[in-house]
Amino acid sequence: MASELAKALLHHVADGPGIAHFRTPLGEVAIMRSDRPKPPTHMVSRPSMCVVAQGAKWATFGGERLEYKEGEALVVGLATPSVGRVSKASPEAPCLVLAFELDLAVMREIAEGLNIQPAPRRGRTRGSFVADFDGPLMDCAVRLTRLLGRPEAMPTLYPLLMREICYWLLTGSQGREIMGLCLSASPSRRILEAVQDLRNRFRETVRVAELAAVAQLSPTAFHRQFKALTSLTPGQYQKQLRLLEARRLMISEGIKAESAAYRVGYESASQFSREYARMFGAPPRRETARITETASAELAFAEV
Repeated sequence: MASELAKALLHHVADGPGIAHFRTPLGEVAIMRSDRPKPPTHMVSRPSMCVVAQGAKWATFGGERLEYKEGEALVVGLATPSVGRVSKASPEAPCLVLAFELDLAVMREIAEGLNIQPAPRRGRTRGSFVADFDGPLMDCAVRLTRLLGRPEAMPTLYPLLMREICYWLLTGSQGREIMGLCLSASPSRRILEAVQDLRNRFRETVRVAELAAVAQLSPTAFHRQFKALTSLTPGQYQKQLRLLEARRLMISEGIKAESAAYRVGYESASQFSREYARMFGAPPRRETARITETASAELAFAEV
């Protein structure tokens, strides 16, 4: 079935450049093609699925690296800073990926109707993981790709396809973990509320105790569970949000580094420059100049 998906994807991108993100009539869906391994891309991954039909990729979330290849998918359950890279691709066998956003409200609606309990509190609920994308899920991916050529059918069939994908995810091998990110009664839901609070206030000075209060946990327990879910500490999460937003401002709006630093919450331009170089591998001016030509691809799925 992975080969069938690769054939369907190539139908849409056969005439495209060697490395490109193809937007589709469905704004939540994109096709990615790469004819060679490419440098790492920094972004904030939205709740989404990234299905590899051919080739291989990896993504890192904090200190955790997830590798996924043909027939596998990266499942991202919450907005998290990440680094991704195409690791296996060639002109003869380009890396082909179908990526689409997950509607957590739809996921929650379906989850609440199923008789499945979320993972127990003592188990680690991960915000991102790799899942086999075979059987019914792969069939859904093939039908979704073919639907891209039938714009008149999209309004009717796309919502049904996404509900079907949510169902198979929830009833699959990682279903209990996904339940933990969806159900209102799950302990992870309170952590997610704190994550959203931090995202809303990432430019401000935010104390762990404030976030812990949102999650109704002690600071120690909150810190531990936050890192288990995101693979980052709250401080690392906030710092990466700031640096990614500053990078976007410099690339997309032409704002100078010092102004971007202050706009995202830094009080010291020199500290910003040091932390920027540590994360992206070069000082702001040099690094943003390097990627200006490919900024649209770098930022295709990034948000803050």
